[in-house]
Parts: sequence; C-alpha cells; structure tokens
Amino acid sequence: MKMTDTVRQILRNYEGENPGVKAKLCSMLMQGKLAGTGKMIILPVDQGFEHGPARTFAPNPAGYDPHYHYQLAIDAGLNAYAAPLGQLEAGADTFAGQIPTILKLNSANSLMSDTAGKNQAITGSVDDALRLGCAAIGFTIYPGSDMALDMFEEIVEMRREAAACGIATVIWSYPRGEAISKSGETAIDIAAYAAQIAALIGAHVIKIKLSTDHLELPEAKKVYEEQSIDIATQAARVRHCMEASFNGRRIVVFSGGAKKGTDSVYDDARAIRDGGGNGSIIGRNSFQRSREDALEMLQNLVDIYLGKA
Repeated sequence: MKMTDTVRQILRNYEGENPGVKAKLCSMLMQGKLAGTGKMIILPVDQGFEHGPARTFAPNPAGYDPHYHYQLAIDAGLNAYAAPLGQLEAGADTFAGQIPTILKLNSANSLMSDTAGKNQAITGSVDDALRLGCAAIGFTIYPGSDMALDMFEEIVEMRREAAACGIATVIWSYPRGEAISKSGETAIDIAAYAAQIAALIGAHVIKIKLSTDHLELPEAKKVYEEQSIDIATQAARVRHCMEASFNGRRIVVFSGGAKKGTDSVYDDARAIRDGGGNGSIIGRNSFQRSREDALEMLQNLVDIYLGKA
C-alpha cells in the first residue's frame, strides 16, 4: 500500500530515527481500516499478567486462547496487537505477517504486597522482538513511583538497543506510586507530565490514560490558573497532552481502562479525535465482550476516527 501524505508527515517528525524504525511505525500506521489516516486502534492484552486470568478472561472465556486476540485484531482491522512474550509466542507462527505486533517487555502482577514498591519485572528482550518479527517493543513506566528512575534507565537502554535493530518503542506512561494520590494518577497536570517524560526518554508511540480536570501539584496548579490553560473538557485535556508530547510530534494513543458502557467508550474516542490524539489502545473494553459485540464496537470506533460518527 502506498504511504499517504498524512503518514509521511508523521514520520518526518522522527528526525533522529533510522529507516528501520520509521518502516515499523509505517507498518502500523498503514495497517487495517484506519490505514493512512494517522489514527490508530491497538489491541493490548497484557491484563492476564496484571490482574490474573479470571478477572481478565472469564467475562468472555474465548479470550483464554491467545489465538482469539490475534484473530480479533485482524478481523476488526486494527493497527497492531500488543502482548507479553508467551502470549505472542503462542500465535506467532499461525499469524505471522498478518498484524503488526508489539512485544510488552515488562509487567506487574497483583500478587505483590503493597510495600513492594510500584515497579514491573522485565519479562522479554529485544532479541525476542526480533525473533517474533515485532514492529515495536512496549514498556511501562510509573512516574510518581520510588522506582521510576530505575524504570526510566531500563527503557532508555532497551529503546537504544531496539532502535539499533530497526524496532520502534511504545511507552506506557502510567503515573502511579508513593508520590501521588489516587486521584492524581489521572489528574491533567500529571497526565501531561507523564506524556512529556515518555517523549523525552525516546518513545516513538506514547500510551497514556485519559485525564480528569483535577490538578495535583500545587506549583503546576498556579501555572494552569495563571495561564488560563483550558482543561474543562476531555477534548481540551487530550489537546493539552498532545502539546506536552512535543506539540503533537509524537504519536499518542489513549488507554480504554476498565470495561464500561459502549456510549462511554464512544464519547472517549470522540474526545480523543476532537483533541487531536492519534487513537485508542483498547483491551478489556473489547476482548471482555463477545466477539460479535467487540467487532461491532470496534467498527464504530473506526467510524468515529474517520469522522463518520
């Protein structure tokens, strides 16, 4: 498929990168029903590690099978599929070349004590991503955690290694930990800060949560008020997070979070679209529904990003 002018312009924003990384970004941007538009929908299935199998897959037992998720991403016409090592390996041969994949290289779990500190274990390597033909590696950082500096250093090194092999990097930038409150995890000043950190440490694609109008940091709150920064609507907050991502020079996708009603999912997508975001990375809100319902919902999301709904 011929690269569109929209995708060509996006790739121009990655001035320091080699052709291999840009080719992998292009493979995702030119895949599926949103190919060439600069918009993306990615299916992430790392929640079995994070939350456990029953909490993740029991609402739709077909999801216990890794092949189910590959096929869902393909049939829905999504841009990419992201998962940890074992999950990708379980379908890597059957689905080789049919959907760009993102190897999630670190994960947390729900069996650790509250005193363990907010961190994730490295569970894969760049060599694994090469072997599996992945378009990108994925890595979570926790701005706000006492372990955050270690996480930053880990992904900077893995990102350097991946880029040298022509593989892109997606950073899940999720504020969490000892330095911020629960409401602060989705505060707009913290969300924008998380996006900026991910951009600064070299993310090619940034994954963040949608934010609220709460302002967590007193010094930041002063600036937001003095400069009259618009954070009144979700679209305005998305726009502000794009500003924090090098003024839109980095691809930013927004997570769907826990399963919720379809109207809320669609409202989120419209806000992402209207705020200039690049799209959604939506897991539980898709694979915890029946296949039929998930395909219908994902088609509706495509239509929203195409401006048809």
